[in-house]
Amino acid sequence: MDVRTVPVEPFTDQKPGTSGLRKRTASFMRQHYLECFVQAILEAGDCAGKVLVLGGDGRYFNDRAAQTVLRMAAANGVAKVVVGQGALLSTPAASNLIRVTRAHGGIVLSASHNPGGPDGDFGVKFNVANGGPAPEKVTAAIHDRTRALREYRTLDSADLDLSRPGTARLGAMEVEVVDPVAAYATLMESLFDFDAIRALIKGGFRLRFDAMHAITGPYATEILERRLGAPAGTVMNGTPLPDFGGHHPDPNPVHAHELVQAMNGPEAPDFGAASDGDGDRNMILGPGLFVTPSDSLALLAANAHLAPGYAKGLAGVARSMPTSRAVDRVAEAMGLPCFETPTGWKFFGNLLDAGRITLCGEESSGTGSDHVREKDGLWAVLLWLNILAARRQPIGEIVREHWQKFGRNYYARHDYEAVASDAANKVMDELRGGLSNLPGRVVSGLTVEAADDFAYHDPVDGSSSAHQGIRIMFEGGSRAVLRLSGTGTEGATLRVYLERYDAEALDQDPTEALAPIVAAVETLAGIKEKTGREKPDVVT
Repeated sequence: MDVRTVPVEPFTDQKPGTSGLRKRTASFMRQHYLECFVQAILEAGDCAGKVLVLGGDGRYFNDRAAQTVLRMAAANGVAKVVVGQGALLSTPAASNLIRVTRAHGGIVLSASHNPGGPDGDFGVKFNVANGGPAPEKVTAAIHDRTRALREYRTLDSADLDLSRPGTARLGAMEVEVVDPVAAYATLMESLFDFDAIRALIKGGFRLRFDAMHAITGPYATEILERRLGAPAGTVMNGTPLPDFGGHHPDPNPVHAHELVQAMNGPEAPDFGAASDGDGDRNMILGPGLFVTPSDSLALLAANAHLAPGYAKGLAGVARSMPTSRAVDRVAEAMGLPCFETPTGWKFFGNLLDAGRITLCGEESSGTGSDHVREKDGLWAVLLWLNILAARRQPIGEIVREHWQKFGRNYYARHDYEAVASDAANKVMDELRGGLSNLPGRVVSGLTVEAADDFAYHDPVDGSSSAHQGIRIMFEGGSRAVLRLSGTGTEGATLRVYLERYDAEALDQDPTEALAPIVAAVETLAGIKEKTGREKPDVVT
């Protein structure tokens, strides 16, 4: 097997975002495109002589990309790659495997919750030794390397058989193919009371899990149906497909409509849940009830001690800045530190590694703990099941008791997708320029208490991250947040987060409760005028 050096021109559109590089699948299939980014990872990530983990969510091009990464890793002197069987690993399972094998890092092939298929999206990201996404200094080094790259190295060799566990060699490099589910399932058994959950299900408790034809299907089938005894068929859409069955694998009420319909029907199960393309997000449902991700984080923080893995209590909690402040109220009542970070799971990594927090989450359906360094959809589902097994109450009753104790944070997110970048930037720039004039202003009956452009100063490593989103705080605990998201592949996604706190009126329609916040945002930001959008594309 000969190492081949391939000359290339550097690409200028390979800047990684907060979650690695995401582009249309066709972009990654262009000649040399994937190879240049992988070469930059291997060099900037200092991977020669090290052990790496490799796997992906099974979307279109996953199998071909994995073979490319293996050949390049061998050509660049990587000592060993641990790869999930079939080149498959959920993102949280990849994080766990990096940690248990003490690997130098891992290459994860995924575009998270974005659509898949030939006309869909693909992505590549580098996770570091703690199992979490590479910090900004590493992603910046990868980006710089892509701009300077003049060649990449690969091995002239046939594809490896990744269909069954075992060990092989690719040049001088060892390749170990492992069961992608086993280590993760074992970790879950160490955290949760499987006997109690098993007894709950045996007693007639009914649940439904929508894997959305994505990577979580085999994990959920093994754990929920085989180990916990849920009936066959509990996991719906459980077979991973390269195009996710033509659906958008984002666990929200819009895209998981089949599950939502079942949970709102006359024969609704007691509990419903879904996960996304790479298994790191979750949606929680009860009969006729959608538990917002922000409320879910707060409820998990208040009840985590009921699970064996968290019986000693929490060191602290953290949320991304746009996430509602429901968990802040729980932390205050429990005497726990509560951190507010920018969007992006890597910002939780330092806090987790330093032992400052145990639980963390974000409004975009991501929740996690110190068991791995990624958000973890199935973990959140199992923690909910453990809580339900311990409290022996319907989920709706648990949620309502929580609101009665802490008050209710009405919350929604409005997404304006694929907005022309100049229009989206105009919204943000003009609003940012007038922030100092907002405090004291009355808009739609609401008084602005404070407004800023959120900047984060990491309490662990001292680093700073500016311009993370505009916050407008109203008197009484309500607020609005506007930010541009980097998770799309076309144009810009303008996200508007709306939050209204009420300690007494717990049964308002959320749309009505948030209407004054919506009107205030439109007055202040002029989204319709600047973007031409009459309404958001997605409301969650």
